[in-house]
Amino acid sequence: MVLLQYGTRPQQNNWLKTTRKIKIKMQSLVDDYYKYFQTFELLLANSTEHQCMKDFIHMTLPDILASIGTGESTLNVMGVGSGSGEIELEILKLLHKKHPDAKVENEVVEPSNIMLNKYKALLSKTPGLDYVTFNWNEMTATEFEIEWKKRKSEKKMHFINMIQMLYYVEDPEATLSFYRSLLHKDGKVLLVLVADESAWARLSKVCDTQVCKEGISQNLTASEIKSFLDSKKIPYKSYKLHCLLDITECFTPGVEGDQLLDLLTEVIEFRKTAPTELKDRVLEFLKCPENNQTVNGRILFDCSNEALLINA
Repeated sequence: MVLLQYGTRPQQNNWLKTTRKIKIKMQSLVDDYYKYFQTFELLLANSTEHQCMKDFIHMTLPDILASIGTGESTLNVMGVGSGSGEIELEILKLLHKKHPDAKVENEVVEPSNIMLNKYKALLSKTPGLDYVTFNWNEMTATEFEIEWKKRKSEKKMHFINMIQMLYYVEDPEATLSFYRSLLHKDGKVLLVLVADESAWARLSKVCDTQVCKEGISQNLTASEIKSFLDSKKIPYKSYKLHCLLDITECFTPGVEGDQLLDLLTEVIEFRKTAPTELKDRVLEFLKCPENNQTVNGRILFDCSNEALLINA
């Protein structure tokens, strides 16, 4: 999530002016699903993000899921940017516990064929989900919005999860508004984004906007969506998810360290393609004790998220 303009101290402003004169030949990680998948796997292996999400699901979501679709024979749910399905299946299993007699229809929206295949493989190894019907949509959130409007469907959703995906649309507020419009009267949207106060969000301040892909919103944080919701008087609840990412290998050139830098900056082969000034600034930021903690010799980076449960 590298994204905002940098510069408060004079030397930082001078550095930014210098980097703007350099023709930066960097490619967004979003342009390559396979490389994105590789870094996604690295994130799961080296961070507490999924465990934090699972803890949130099992500690906070039960009462929320119990309150939706009361008495309904079929619950309509949707995952927008479902990824490889680990978190979504946890939600579906919990939903079944709260509504054991209801069938579930799940719309899976995910543009990556690699992720969808991983999701389906996980599904084939997960018993006891015969109460769920899966509808697979290999498309982006924007493409699915167009497709849904063509269907002229009147189906209303009881629960929609949009986890770590609003960065990849051109107009996050409009996208959220559309999907929220699909909710049943007592439905909820679960939205997860990087927390504004996390080190990962602050990392954006060391990178020029040239590292961002045009047409998407990589610099988005939860606070911006909360401001939008507040302005529209849309009710929601907020939950902080404290997550850590082991970035020790970032400081040693090599496959894992290089992929971690790609993950953090969302740039393919960042160590090879980024200007020296930018690489130095990023590594300096990552080393700063204000942005990490050292535990048993490992450097752990704050990549905390914020979950928003949004009402219809």
